[in-house]
Amino acid sequence: MKKKLFSVLMAVVMTASLLAGCGKTEAPAAATETKEEAPAEEAPAEAEAEAPAEEAPSYDPVTLNVAYMPNYGSLWAIENAIAQGYMEEMGITVNLTEFQDGPTIIAAMESGSIDIGYIGQGAHKLCINGKATIFALSHISNGDALIGGEGITKVEDLAGKKVAYSSGSSSEDILVKSLTKYNMTMNDIEAVDMDAAAIVTAMLSGGVDACATWSPNSLKILEEMPNATKLTDNMTFSDQSVSLASWIAMPTYAEENRDILVRFTTALFKAMDYAATEHQEETAELVAKQVAQDSATVFEQRGDAKWLTGKEVAAGAADGTVEGYYELQKKDFIAAGAVEGDPAVSDYVMLDLMVEAGNY
Repeated sequence: MKKKLFSVLMAVVMTASLLAGCGKTEAPAAATETKEEAPAEEAPAEAEAEAPAEEAPSYDPVTLNVAYMPNYGSLWAIENAIAQGYMEEMGITVNLTEFQDGPTIIAAMESGSIDIGYIGQGAHKLCINGKATIFALSHISNGDALIGGEGITKVEDLAGKKVAYSSGSSSEDILVKSLTKYNMTMNDIEAVDMDAAAIVTAMLSGGVDACATWSPNSLKILEEMPNATKLTDNMTFSDQSVSLASWIAMPTYAEENRDILVRFTTALFKAMDYAATEHQEETAELVAKQVAQDSATVFEQRGDAKWLTGKEVAAGAADGTVEGYYELQKKDFIAAGAVEGDPAVSDYVMLDLMVEAGNY
């Protein structure tokens, strides 16, 4: 009986030992399974890394006839927008056409031969009067100058003298400002209205005593006439006015083609970022090729303005700075009797478009 009981107890002990042994051998297997499942937790990250990059937006292609003037200020942004591929990114092909002044550009836009144009300070009065809509600020200019020939060293010396200018342009604007500053009017001089390109010839040949013009004409005259004197420039009036250069379109075109203008301005702004403070020699070469001038001569024009980046213009349009520029300009024209009424800047300047175009 004791032997039988002892045998039963031994059997129970051995069975318990076997069960314990089985438990120990299964533990590593469980650990192994945990390690094998770890990569499965990283799968979402791998899937995310392998996700295709977001495709750039595609645009309906459009060809634009764009008017410019043959100088650095007119072409610095548009030439880089083309050369750096920014216009192509926006689906835009640009056909450039040269003009001598802003009023002529606006007349071509009215005829339908030009879609978009660049203007200097003087032609902005036509925008204020409702003839065109401004959709992008280009830069703050210092390219206009009133120049006296030999013996004319101050504005007062212009009394009774023959002075060449181009009506409706920034040439007339700086002439009137200069005369007004010294209590003179156009009646105190012999004003000769002529084409901008003819002013240089008239001045160099002695056909006129003085002239009001812009860069590069002003630079050429001062270089080739050692006895000539720059009487005033845009900075002479910086305490009371601002000289702006802008991109414009006809009001109807701007209303019907806002998307195209946003795309065009986005490309311009990217180009302005590229060239405002750097790449100016490269820019001069691009401009020189377009206007068939020596690149060194064009490079000298880089001092004609405060070159703004696209980001600066977009931010300024958002915070009121750009509107302030155009308001000051308008008040200056009103004081000179050059514009009709006192419209809100937002009536003829697309500030919201500049903000939208800056979202790149």
